Order: sequence, then structure tokens, then C-alpha cells
Amino acid sequence: MKGPTPQRHGRVAAICGLLVLSMGGLSFAAVPLYRLYCQVTGYQGTTQRAEKGSDVVLDRVVKVHFDANVAAELPWKFEPVQPSLDVKIGENTLAFYRATNISDKPTTGTAIFNVTPDAVGTHFQKVQCFCFTEQRLEPGQSMEMAVSFFVDPALATDEETKQLSELTLSYSFYPVRTPTKVGGQAAVSNAEGKGG
Repeated sequence: MKGPTPQRHGRVAAICGLLVLSMGGLSFAAVPLYRLYCQVTGYQGTTQRAEKGSDVVLDRVVKVHFDANVAAELPWKFEPVQPSLDVKIGENTLAFYRATNISDKPTTGTAIFNVTPDAVGTHFQKVQCFCFTEQRLEPGQSMEMAVSFFVDPALATDEETKQLSELTLSYSFYPVRTPTKVGGQAAVSNAEGKGG
């Protein structure tokens, strides 16, 4: 009985190599694919991005609470300017957060965000947000950053959300090790939050 031929060894090695490359490619694509899935479905409270404000405003009001967090390795103070707002469903609303660089060096941060309860994610629409771009702060600099949003009127008829009267919009800032360059400058939205 003959053993495996060198040609067969080569095929097995090629198949194993393709499997390793495929797994590497899938793991590389996992984060952007997961992010896309969350954005499309609102999974885990991922908010949606709207091209324009709502055309329909209901008389029903929800209270939107604002939460702010910052990673320990980013030397910023970060807080909502207003702790909460009463907002009519469908009403285009502007809320502000304030960030201050408490270090003696320029730092750049990026914000991740979600809303709770998670089921609200598909109904929370951002028109403009400081979270769409990286934010750079010089030493000691403080900046107010805006988020323009509305709560989609579909919240009032969705079985999972129609009874809700309160929700929380939460941001967490993390340091950016290599800021994105735009025309030789780090990408930063202005104090009105109109970047992105």
C-alpha cells in the first residue's frame, strides 16, 4: 500500500492555507459587519442616522436622559450640559455635551453611543452628531458639542416601545491613538457639532 503522494500533501496544505486566510478575513470583517448589523437593526440600542429631521410630530412626550462616560486613559472631563429634556415624539431636538481636556497635551477622542432600553435603538434618529467624527482638544480646552436628533413616531406604535415614557442617550469617549488627517489637520467637528 502506497502512502500519500507529494501532490496530495500539496493539496491538503493549500486547503489548510485557504481556511486560515478565510478565517483571518472573516475575523477582520467581523467588527464592521457587526457594526453595520447593529446600525441597521438597532441591536443593543444602536441609534440610527437620519438625512433630515422628522416631518411628523406627535403630542406625546418622552423624557430623554443624557449620560456621559470617558475611558480612564483619555484625560477628559465629559458631561451633558442638560441632564434631561422632555421631547415630543418626532420633534427635532438639539442637546449639548461638554468636553474638557484636563491634560497638558493635545488629545483626540471618539465617541461610541447607544440608547436604553435597547428596543428604542431603531427609533432614535440622529441628524447631526459630534460622534460622527473624531474630536481634538488642546490642553485645557473646553468645547460644547451638539447632537441633533428626533424620536421616530413609529416608537408610539411599536409593541416593544409604545409604553415607554423615558429613555437614555449614552456616550462614551475613547482615545484615538492615530487621529484621522484631513488636509494636514486632525478631523474635528466645530463647537456646534456640525461635523460628519
